[in-house]
Amino acid sequence: MRSLTLKPMHPGEVLREEFMVPLGLTAYRVARAIDVPPNRIQDIARERRNITPGTALRLAKLFGTSAEFWMNLQTHYDLECERESSEAAIDAIKQIILEA
Repeated sequence: MRSLTLKPMHPGEVLREEFMVPLGLTAYRVARAIDVPPNRIQDIARERRNITPGTALRLAKLFGTSAEFWMNLQTHYDLECERESSEAAIDAIKQIILEA
């Protein structure tokens, strides 16, 4: 039986599908509301740019979430992408067993 592997979800997808689309917000409007360049929000929403701590703080304030929410999405995405790209190298590492 083949296992189903889902593509990691970029935080931009969450921003776009869970916040911008339901609230009828454009990238320009979000950018202006949080005082960042519009291309930053466009690139995040198009999944071409990562969310930085500064942007996370601003999005948290705008949407009533926490900065940790946005950073956790980004960290999870980064780890999953790295796990996929480095699987063979990681599997080859032998664990060190510490004796008490």
